[in-house]
Amino acid sequence: MAAHPVDEKLPALKMATTGLQHVAAMYAGVVAPPLIVGAAIGLTGTELTFLTGACLFTAGLATFLQTLGVWKIGARLPFVNGVTFAGVAPMTAIVASTDDKSDALPIIFGAVIVAGLLGFLAAPFFSKAIRFFPPVVTGTVITLIGVSLLPVAFGWAQGPSPTAHDYGSATNLTLAGITLVVVLLLRRFTRGFVKQIAVLLGLIAGTLIAIPFGVTDFSPVGDADIVGFPTPFHFGAPQFQLAAILSLCVVMVVSMTESTADMLALGEIVDRPADEKTIAAGLRADTLGSALSPLFNGFMCSAFAQNIGLVAMTRIRSRFVVATGGAFLVLMGLCPVAASLIAVVPRPVLGGAGVVLFGSVAASGIQTLVRAGLDRDNNVLIVAVSLAVGIIPITEPEFYHAFPETAKIVLDSGISTGCVMAVLLNLVFNHIGKGREAHDVTHPMEAGEEIAAVH
Repeated sequence: MAAHPVDEKLPALKMATTGLQHVAAMYAGVVAPPLIVGAAIGLTGTELTFLTGACLFTAGLATFLQTLGVWKIGARLPFVNGVTFAGVAPMTAIVASTDDKSDALPIIFGAVIVAGLLGFLAAPFFSKAIRFFPPVVTGTVITLIGVSLLPVAFGWAQGPSPTAHDYGSATNLTLAGITLVVVLLLRRFTRGFVKQIAVLLGLIAGTLIAIPFGVTDFSPVGDADIVGFPTPFHFGAPQFQLAAILSLCVVMVVSMTESTADMLALGEIVDRPADEKTIAAGLRADTLGSALSPLFNGFMCSAFAQNIGLVAMTRIRSRFVVATGGAFLVLMGLCPVAASLIAVVPRPVLGGAGVVLFGSVAASGIQTLVRAGLDRDNNVLIVAVSLAVGIIPITEPEFYHAFPETAKIVLDSGISTGCVMAVLLNLVFNHIGKGREAHDVTHPMEAGEEIAAVH
């Protein structure tokens, strides 16, 4: 009996190139949190490089846990794990409230350890929420994941920093457009292996094309060390403060919610639907990876939604490909000069590729919604309101500015708010009480029979 595509082992070269493609797609997302937090603390350039390498190393270990699995740990799906961006705001708040900045990282690490261990214990109970995720909910959430990630691609397309003088320049946008066109042409006019690594080839082509424009910076390669190891507790032994622990426990709940949605999304894409057992194992990998991460000076880990788009587009569903990507992440953590090679790719080039990747996630969500029974008006309302609520943080980032910081951790995540809204509306319309049957409910954009009679 042939192995399921998720369990398929590809030839070595194909495994390496497609694994590297996954790393290229998520690299910027992994290094951004340590750069932001490190800058807030005031770390030196050397310390900042060390912290970034540590996060790459721990992302690789967490990816191994998720893809290969140990015992009942790991969804054994093609999931890339890395530092969750949801923790950036509370971590910078912890830094701001710490008088001695040298204590900031130990306090953060202590809070991550506790939140990770508590999440690990809660994983089997959290996974029981699977019955609240029918296709109308999962399709909505998958669509929101893609829509929520698209602004990231648009930001990358404009340049590395909003404060830079060339941010949003015609040069940057042109490079993003060229990369997008290269990827599309490769997908349209090539076949087989070349077609599957179109994103990686697009990134390489975009980087080379950017050289004459002076956008490609090779200095990271020259400045990087050849060998480096994230010494355990390099920044000091973890410290445990209640306020920091509570703050990151909230982040852990948000992360587990998003990971659940991601697993359901990926399960649909690879034709291996994620059941309660799979979700529990996946959440154990997320939370255990987070709890172990501070040992090597890393932050809280979570599944990376952007890589779902890569799986959806390439149709390469092997978890061993992603495990190979995890090996590259570990290598980058141990060999800073290797990590710097990915850092050479200009941000606008990443943005052009990101449009394809993240748009593919949204398209997968729409495919799921098509199968969700949108001929039923109840489901139309669930999708309509949930998408609207989920898009709020994207279109109006300051919408919840008057809410407490703790609440904003959840509210500022369109994936989390849209997911919660979809689950609640599904319960109200499709489960609680008999109510009116779907065929008796008018379409939200059509006049009801009573109104028509009056007219």
